[in-house]
Amino acid sequence: MKLFNVYPLFDINIVKGKGCYTYDNQGNEYLDLYGGHAVISIGHSHPYYIDKLTKQLNELVFYSNSVINQLQQDLADRLGKMSGYDDYSLFLINSGAEANENALKLASFHTGKRRVVAFQKAFHGRTSAAVRVTDNPKICAPINEGFETTFCPFNDIEAVRKELAKGDVCAVILEGIQGVGGINIPENNFLKALRQTCTENNIVLILDEIQSGYGRSGKFFAHQYADIKADLITMAKGMGNGFPIGGVLISPMFKATYGMLGTTFGGNHLACTAAIAVLDVMKQEKLIQNAAETGRYLLEQLKTLPKIKAVRGIGLMIGIEMENIAAPLRKQLLFEQHVFTGASGTNVIRLLPPLCLSKTEADIFISRFKQILK
Repeated sequence: MKLFNVYPLFDINIVKGKGCYTYDNQGNEYLDLYGGHAVISIGHSHPYYIDKLTKQLNELVFYSNSVINQLQQDLADRLGKMSGYDDYSLFLINSGAEANENALKLASFHTGKRRVVAFQKAFHGRTSAAVRVTDNPKICAPINEGFETTFCPFNDIEAVRKELAKGDVCAVILEGIQGVGGINIPENNFLKALRQTCTENNIVLILDEIQSGYGRSGKFFAHQYADIKADLITMAKGMGNGFPIGGVLISPMFKATYGMLGTTFGGNHLACTAAIAVLDVMKQEKLIQNAAETGRYLLEQLKTLPKIKAVRGIGLMIGIEMENIAAPLRKQLLFEQHVFTGASGTNVIRLLPPLCLSKTEADIFISRFKQILK
């Protein structure tokens, strides 16, 4: 049997990682400024993380309800305190797409409606609120016919108000920072107005913090820069440092009933252990503060470089918009300078490094980037 090949791969065989570095089977070292689409939050092979997972795997019964329930509650307690959402509830699943689907279900159950408002250049996984961000109509199109999705211009509150006035919208869903769409940042005034408008119209506000959450922006969630609270917050990516886990933070206005939501592997003991270890390391090593400081420094340095059209981002979620197509530069960075980066669209190089990235490592990247810009 062959694999169903939908992912293009670089011809590099990475065999191990440590901190912000990875290593191939030839012994070459690479600076990792992408972290597998933002999943590596505390660095590769963190010893505390490895130790906690190893002990959990070796010492406890796999299907023990008491063990799993205790781990889930421990995770919820820590997550509530660190995120500032300790009065919310936590539902655990396996991925970002699953988190967004469950958030949309909750919004529909709560309002009795089925239309969703999202935004141009949004990406919410392969879900009913995904939108095309490429020229290929087979990619990123809405796939769940149970919901109708309307896409408004980004940061346009009047367009949103016009849609909500029609009376058939259950939810507005927005990324804390748009990732796949090009590192676009919602304006604070727009977020405040959106929060107020949703409240006035009894519409559920969903903040998709799957890429931008878990400390990446320099706050636990990117929308917290606007000093607002969402009704539902979806998470995944850096939550498990590479171990599959996702979650939805759920406002007290939602009342749980048995059978309302379901998952087979969500909140399993290894996933919870991984997520708890991530929060422990983030707190002990002050990684949210580091993301803010190193990200600010990196943004300042990038803005001094030539041949760059724009630099956007907050914390360690950065988009470098080039004057020309970015793909050749990404390949040069990887194969000539040994730096992993990502891309958004045609012209944007995307940086999503581990939150432990140091200023010294940021300087290494700037130096190597300068080499290819020459």
